Amino acid sequence: MSTQQQQQQDGHIIMFPFMSHGHFTRFIALAKFISRRKPNTKITIVSTPLNVKHLQSTLQTSETNSNIGLAEIPFSSTDHGLPPNSESLDSLPPKLIPTFFYALETLKPSFDNFILETIRTEKLVPSCIIFDLFLGWVTDTAKRVGTFSFCFLDAAYGASMYFSICLHFPHRTNDDSNELIEEFHVPEFPDTCRLHLSQLIPMLRYSNKESAFGKFAQRQISLMLKSDGMLCNSVEEIDVVGLEILRNLMESKRVWTIGPLLPSYLLHGHQNKNNGSVVSHFRKEKEFGISPESCIEWLNHQKPSSVLYISFGSQFTISAPKMMELALGLEKSGKNFIWVLRPPSGFDSKSEFKSEWLPEGFVERMNETKKGLLVKKWAPQLEILCHRSTGVFLSHCGWNSVLESLSQGVPIIGWPLFAEQHYNSKMIQEEMGVCMELARGDEGELCSEDVKKVIEQVMDGSIGQDMKNKATVIAEKIGTAMREYTDEAGIRRELISAKCNVWIKVITTT
Repeated sequence: MSTQQQQQQDGHIIMFPFMSHGHFTRFIALAKFISRRKPNTKITIVSTPLNVKHLQSTLQTSETNSNIGLAEIPFSSTDHGLPPNSESLDSLPPKLIPTFFYALETLKPSFDNFILETIRTEKLVPSCIIFDLFLGWVTDTAKRVGTFSFCFLDAAYGASMYFSICLHFPHRTNDDSNELIEEFHVPEFPDTCRLHLSQLIPMLRYSNKESAFGKFAQRQISLMLKSDGMLCNSVEEIDVVGLEILRNLMESKRVWTIGPLLPSYLLHGHQNKNNGSVVSHFRKEKEFGISPESCIEWLNHQKPSSVLYISFGSQFTISAPKMMELALGLEKSGKNFIWVLRPPSGFDSKSEFKSEWLPEGFVERMNETKKGLLVKKWAPQLEILCHRSTGVFLSHCGWNSVLESLSQGVPIIGWPLFAEQHYNSKMIQEEMGVCMELARGDEGELCSEDVKKVIEQVMDGSIGQDMKNKATVIAEKIGTAMREYTDEAGIRRELISAKCNVWIKVITTT
């Protein structure tokens, strides 16, 4: 059988990620995960031109199989009232995010044309389409051409909480009133599960069933729930509550945990905390503010579990006043730290970081005392979390970062900023006991004494030791899941025994 015939025999998977860095990262990880098990299955990641250009660069600098390809569909941001070349959520200010969401629905005709042209050219219907949050209309495309559709999510807990809030809007007295309930129960969840308004982003907080975003969210969720199944980048043993609720929402449809989609060396890092001998090339495309080697060298001189790592992800950041208080609190705590610095919210995220955003003389004092390593733009996060000297992660609680941290048994100080980060923070604090929340976005006041107190509790106190112990147990569970899905016999046993024959045929090693 020729290579081309074999590829046709093994099928074609179409992937359509939401247009944002974190979403691209996990879709690429999933593509590589499938590629390693089904090297003769064609995989195509679809996006808009500028994103395809970025993804091409990423794939070229990463070790990957040749069966992963890219395809672009047209998108003009200015047609939707967005700035020129705004093809990713990462490049937009918060006020334009709803506009970006609504614009994504206009991609449907182009995506439909791409699928139809693919079928015409290959004379074969794709094996399945794997799509992302906010792209629920893909289910209609899949049904029309006679293939399967699967929605790819992060934690089931965060997804099911978002679904429930948008389907019920439980924080409002009714649709005709502007009254908001400050603390409320989330339908579908246990009676003890309550949310505060500060855990809802403004876009959702001020929406109801009749608002533009409310209608958009309910429309997309209803379509996602019609998919043939949901794939969660999570682990069955740590996402118990969320999975139960998501499975109830999906009724007879299947929900699979296929995570954690992490580099395999993270497992070895937890089993044998290294001194930086493993330096990954997982994110070669990033312009690091410090070389991984220099960062590891600094960590090698610190005591075990003595370093606080601080990063708020690739998309959002904290305000200038809170950045000032965080710096003062760090200095008061006396702890060693690595802090990834980006301009405060309200400033151009691509501009140079200015020392005036930090306390006077702070940078000079850190350089002199070597207590803090200040890194601009990007830091080698995976290597930092693998290192024995890293004790705690002050994080925005994006799911990728949560998995990376917990896979190493590193507890978290939570500072969620946007979207499901608030739900992730709630989950790992209340359900897992491995997080203590310091702040929420720009809500409320924060002083340096608050920062100092929380850091000391997590890094020195009995509360912190309990968090560390629980994080270590979770790391073992994540490690077990990673061993299961990297085993030559196939991926997780639940997935192998599932009834979705097409998904098993495409994904598992036969």
